[in-house]
Formats: sequence, C-alpha cells, structure tokens
Amino acid sequence: MTNQAVTDLIARSNRLGADPKNTNYAGGNTSAKGTDTDPVTGEPVELLWVKGSGGDLGTLKPEGLAVLRLDRMRALVDVYPGVEREDEMVAAFDYCLHGKGGAAPSIDTAMHGLVDAAHVDHLHPDSGIAIATAADGQELTAKIFGERVVWVPWRRPGFQLGLDIAEIKARNPQAIGCILGGHGITAWGDTSEESERNSLWIIETAQAYIDEHGRKEPFGDVRAGFEALADAERRARAAALAPTIRGLASTDKPMVGHFTDAAEVLDFLASEKAPALAELGTSCPDHFLRTKVKPMLLDLPADAAVEASVARLKELHEQYRADYQAYYDAHATAQSPAIRGADPLIVLVPGVGMFSFGANKQTARVAGEFYVNAINVMRGAESLSTYSPISDAEKFRIEYWALEEAKLQRMPKPRTHQGRIGFVTGAASGIGKAIATRLAAEGACVVVADLDLEKAQAAAAELGGADVAIGVAANVADEAAVQAALDQAVLAFGGVDLVVNNAGLSLSKPLLETTEKDWDLQHDVMAKGSFLVSKAAARILIDQRLGGDIVYIASKNSLFAGPNNIAYSATKADQAHQVRLLAVELGEHGVRVNGINPDGVVRGSGIFASGWGANRAATYGVKEEDLGQFYANRTILKREVVPENVADAVFVLTGPELSRTTGLHIPVDSGVAAAFLR
Repeated sequence: MTNQAVTDLIARSNRLGADPKNTNYAGGNTSAKGTDTDPVTGEPVELLWVKGSGGDLGTLKPEGLAVLRLDRMRALVDVYPGVEREDEMVAAFDYCLHGKGGAAPSIDTAMHGLVDAAHVDHLHPDSGIAIATAADGQELTAKIFGERVVWVPWRRPGFQLGLDIAEIKARNPQAIGCILGGHGITAWGDTSEESERNSLWIIETAQAYIDEHGRKEPFGDVRAGFEALADAERRARAAALAPTIRGLASTDKPMVGHFTDAAEVLDFLASEKAPALAELGTSCPDHFLRTKVKPMLLDLPADAAVEASVARLKELHEQYRADYQAYYDAHATAQSPAIRGADPLIVLVPGVGMFSFGANKQTARVAGEFYVNAINVMRGAESLSTYSPISDAEKFRIEYWALEEAKLQRMPKPRTHQGRIGFVTGAASGIGKAIATRLAAEGACVVVADLDLEKAQAAAAELGGADVAIGVAANVADEAAVQAALDQAVLAFGGVDLVVNNAGLSLSKPLLETTEKDWDLQHDVMAKGSFLVSKAAARILIDQRLGGDIVYIASKNSLFAGPNNIAYSATKADQAHQVRLLAVELGEHGVRVNGINPDGVVRGSGIFASGWGANRAATYGVKEEDLGQFYANRTILKREVVPENVADAVFVLTGPELSRTTGLHIPVDSGVAAAFLR
C-alpha cells in the first residue's frame, strides 16, 4: 500500500514538472517527510522521500524516489566535516537509506532533509533564475517578494547549502522560500498543497514583476542583417549547414543533433547584445552541464553565402576548442577528471536558429531546450538589471565535480550504433522495416523513408517517439524528393551516417512480355533511385567528415540468371556494381559501401505481397503460400530467409566488427550455389 505522503508527492511533482515555466526536463527536485512502519520492528519511523538523482519531475514515479531515515539523515549534522569535505556526505546518505532505499540520493538531498518543513520544492524556473542571475538580485528579491522570500548567495549544491537554507528558514519564520543566487528557487510548506502553492507564487510573482517593470527591449536593438530569414530559406540554410556543424561538434566523439528555429532563439540572435551575452555563458548548473560553459556563435549576417558560413564555422570551432582547453587548464587540479571534450554542444547561427548536440537525440533536444531556458533567463535579468552568471571557476567546480564524474561513470555503456543516424528507404514494411527496427534497437536514430508517408510515419511510431525515429516521404526516383527527405533527416538528427538503399519493386515477366514501361519503372526505383539517394547522402557524409556507411540491398538475382525477371535482375546487377564503384570513390572520405544479396524473402515482403509472389509461384508451379518453403528447399541450408536475417547482415556490416570492410557483397540466401561470388 502506497503511503499517502508519497502519493501526494508524486502528484505534486508531476504537476510542477509538466509545466516548463516551473522547471526544465530532469531539473529540480521535490520531497516529503512522513511516517511509515518499520518492517523489522513494526514501529512507526519518520522518513524522507526525495526525487532521486537524474529523475524527471514530470514523469516521476514512486520507484524514482530515494527513501531515507529522517533521524539518521539529520544526525549527519553531528559528523559533518565542513565545507571543504562536504562531498563525503553523499556517500554517507547510503547509511541513511530505509530498506532498499529506492533511487540513488541526489546531491540536493541535504536541502530537503535538513530544512524543517514537511514538504520542500527546489525548482529552476526561468523567472526565478532571472532574479537569481541579476547583478542586483539580492535587492530585487527584497523588492519583489518582501520578507516572504529570502536571498541566498551562490553556493554550490551540497550539504552546506542544505545547512544554510535550514538556518535561513529557522531565522525567518515568515518566509515561504528562497532565491538561490545564480541557481534557482526553493520553497516549502506544511502540506504538499502549501508547498506547491508557495512554489508557484514565487514563480508567478517573479514573472509578473518582470512583465510589469522590465525593459521593452532587454537585448537591445536589432542588428541589421541578422534578422530571421524567411521560413523556406531558413530551413534550407539550416539543412545545408547542419552536416558541417555536426561534424565539428563530433570532433571528439560522435554526436546526434537537434535543430530549432524557435522565435526566442531567432530574436535573441538578431539582437545587439547576443554576442556579449552568449560569451558570458549560462549560470544554472542544470543549464551549463547540458549546454557546456558557453555556446559557439557564428558572427556572420544571416544572408552570408553558405560557403562563407562553412569556412567561418570551421575557424570559430578551432578557436572554441582552444578557449575550452584554456578554461580547463585554468581551473583543473591534479584531482580533476580528464577533459571530456572541447567541442560545443550549442551552435548558434543568426537568421537560421540553434543546433544542439548530445550522445543521443533526447540529450541533444534537451540541451537545446535548456539553452532556450537560458535565453529566457538572460532576457529577464537584462530587462530588470544586468545578467551576471556565476564565475567560470564555479562552473568548472560543478562541471568537473567528482560527484558529477561518478554519475557519468554509472551510466550504461552505449550500444553499438548509439550516436549514428540511419536513413532507410522502403522502410515502411518488409526488409526495410526490419532493418530500421534493428538499427533502432542497437541505439541508432532512424529515418524511415517510404513512398507512402502515412505508412512511414506509422512504422517510425512503432520504433518509439521522435527521439528515436521519424517517417518521411521519399520517392527515390525523384531527385528533388530525395533531397527533401534527406533535408528532413539532417534537420531532425543533425546529419546522416548510415544509408540503406532498400526501396524496390518487381514485375515477374519473360523478355517478350516485358514492356519499356516495365523496364523503366524498375530501373527508376532501384538503379536510378539508389544512385540518387547515394549521391545526395554522399554530400552529407563528406561534409560531416565522420565516415559512414552506404548499404545496397541487392539480390541473389544480381548474379543468378533466374527465369522471367529480366528487368528486375538487370537492375539488381546495376545496384551490385554501384557498390563496387562507390566503394572505390568514397573510400577516401572514410565511407564504406557494401551490399547484401538476399533471396526468397517472402514473409513480410512488400514486393512479394504486391504480385511478385504470385508470379514467382506460378513460374515455379507451386502454391503462393508454399513459396517461402520452396525457396528454402532449394538452398544448401534448407532454411527460409526472413527480413530479420537481412537486418542482421546490415547490423554487422555497419557495426564496429567490419570497420575495415568495403566493396563486399554478403549473400543472405541460405546458400544458393549458383549465386556464389567466387
């Protein structure tokens, strides 16, 4: 039976976390104190339930709470060794856990346990952080809130901050919360409803004051030439720049990207204060841990030529890496973790928008959301005062905190294809869908490209949300449509690493019955279509400078002279030779090109379901429902080939084990001797 305090805490957390004006994704924490029964003694015991490390308020569930004995938690005050050794207290929380303890306690646990209130909320609202990062934040706090909210000077989260806030509450019985300098807000209450009400009052009061008293143009005048481009031009420019930007951001390790051209971003980038404010970086720890200490800002006007922008971005990237190395060297000690990479996580392009990066799509998207939060914070601070974030030295203490490093080390090891972006044609069904499914299961982001947009989107939805896969329309025989589909891919995920030319169709006819239209249709979709997709994708792969893979799903028929399929077999032979040609041409860019030759993939196949199966069954004199077994019986292994077998081959070809393999064709046909490559 769930404790009522826990039920109320989860409901409050979910409500607060569902509204981005209150806090950002995975930002902040909430807690409740209450009584439960000790399963050993049967006696009542006072407990603290607090959101665990890394959890998200909006989606928090009871299993995401850390559960601690309140008496033991508070007894830690007596053994606290002082602020210089406060990190040791995190390990001490383990000795306060109740039962199995639930989730890992976060660094903010002390704040919740030591403050003498039944319910505590610590949040990162834009309006609250705007006051917290204003140069005269202390004076503004008194002016806006009176005695109900107390200013707390910047202190790194930890045990001492918990002691400080506990003392402030004890000395200010009229107070309902605090503004934490450079950081966020904390509020409390005797009931869950009161704590939530107090949190919202602080957030809404701060925003109302900013709205009423803030300057109309806090970022200054608009810079001529830096205004947002028209919608179509802006998206086209973003797609043209995205591969280069992703390649730069992936210099140290592969990154997935996210693009946004939200109005807040475009307005900020067009303003005269944008360069100086961007250089100051973010302030709230949750912000800069995900956005890095500062963004990289392109200093050219919106209508600069793409080539000029690319050249300047490369220059700025070199300077950014040098600056970040200098930042690390200036603040690192012998005990600091090694530098984690010097590439930007946020790249700002005036007139176009913001590119954000992370190890996966969700992380990249959230990084962008956090920088939008930072823009809102800067707007609020500048409208009332001057934006004044915490120092680089303090940022470094948190970014390279031993506790932060330990949290990163606890993260699961990445899957083989994490950080890779796959583009699979004909992926709404059959072999293509199986390939998309396997790539997503191995950690890749996947673009499901298909002639039928509705089916493509449905297939993508089966793989997960937009952080995993998207569906796009792609008529591979149309060069403009191919380019549009790949543009959507780079805007969704930052680029493309892995292209699978799978789209196909077949008509089973002997030579004298094969029309010119039949011939052209099959060659347009497979030979020409593969060429168009590979050509457009190659531009992206070359611009990224990250290598990559192109895989052709050819056929056993590219080698074997089967009956009644002159057009299909000829175009498959064309695809097979494209593999060899492109392997030679693209090798200097680190792009591997390989092929797979399946045969007899009847189950789940769109081609077989569209009439090819009936024609082949008639050709071989068997029932259509027996065609799969017929194909299996004529192979060496006597085993039916299914779409997942082809997907397995794509996985192996594009994984780390065959990193030195290009120009190869792998048979996935259960053994057809007549189609042996040698």
